[in-house]
Amino acid sequence: MEEKKHKEIDVVALILKVLKEWRLLLKFVSIAAVIGIIVAFSIPREYTSEVILAPELSSGGIGMSGNLSDLASSFGIDLGKKSSMDAIYPELYPDIFSSTDFLLTLFDVPVRLKDNSTGRTYLDHLLKDTKAPFWTYPKAWLIGLFKKSETPGKGKSAKDSYRLSQVDSEICEGIAGAMVCLIDKKTSEITISMTDQDPMVAAIMADTLQRRLQSYITEYRTKKARVDYEYYKKMAAESKLRYEKAQHLYASYSDSNADLQLQSFKSKEEQLENEMQLQYNVYSQMAAQMKAAEAKIQERTPAFTVIQNAYMPVKPSNHRSRFLFIFVFLGGLLDVLWVLFLRDYYRKAKQKH
Repeated sequence: MEEKKHKEIDVVALILKVLKEWRLLLKFVSIAAVIGIIVAFSIPREYTSEVILAPELSSGGIGMSGNLSDLASSFGIDLGKKSSMDAIYPELYPDIFSSTDFLLTLFDVPVRLKDNSTGRTYLDHLLKDTKAPFWTYPKAWLIGLFKKSETPGKGKSAKDSYRLSQVDSEICEGIAGAMVCLIDKKTSEITISMTDQDPMVAAIMADTLQRRLQSYITEYRTKKARVDYEYYKKMAAESKLRYEKAQHLYASYSDSNADLQLQSFKSKEEQLENEMQLQYNVYSQMAAQMKAAEAKIQERTPAFTVIQNAYMPVKPSNHRSRFLFIFVFLGGLLDVLWVLFLRDYYRKAKQKH
């Protein structure tokens, strides 16, 4: 009890020591507040638009495994969903967004500003319309000085497909930092958000990300069925030509030898008829396979339910008061450290010299 009381007295003494020099505390807080105001007003306002999707779950979790998955999901554990035939499950969607190949496709997305309906690409908007804090000017100047030969938006080099320009690489990093894709493990809801200095651009890009993700997943899940469909379509067309050729030969031979009763002619006619029937059977099978593959494409096409569409945000997502509060807190913390520890250490070090 005495040790606890002694510690409490020490804490109170430290607080009183800090408050005793309230003028110094006020000075630290005031300077920090001024710096916080400068920083807050130097950072451009940003707006965030969100899209919420509920994807169709694959059939890997049906039956007992599905019941176990539902039970586990109530505790935040995902079971069974990865056991489906899909190699791309919702947990990998953020990796799709952060891939360089996906980010490069966003350069040419047409956008417009809230107060300017003139069309432009997303790359042009990033290069011409966006603002940066003043402390990033030296870096931007150095990049522009050493990378004058690089043209933004070129993507991969025509001579070397493995090489990406430094400018495009930095633009891709900036876009990746503005995108967020969150997966709710319990409900499998997908939340896609996009942040930009213009609210209209944020909404357009959030809607674009939603559509691109749906298109990407649809293309992946139907790829095998589409390959099968094209194969059977080709085979059906070829078998149809062979059947029509056999049919023409049989009809021509039957018409030209209709009055003949010789067994040799009848045998040849039966042979042509059998060949025609064989080619027809092959054609029927290929046509049926083609129809089945076409139905498989529709079956494998995932259905996404849009719970919340992309809307232009009204309020900015980065509140300036937050920066002011952080700097005031840091100013007060620095004052406490100075009064309790740093000042005495500084005086002792100064006396030694």
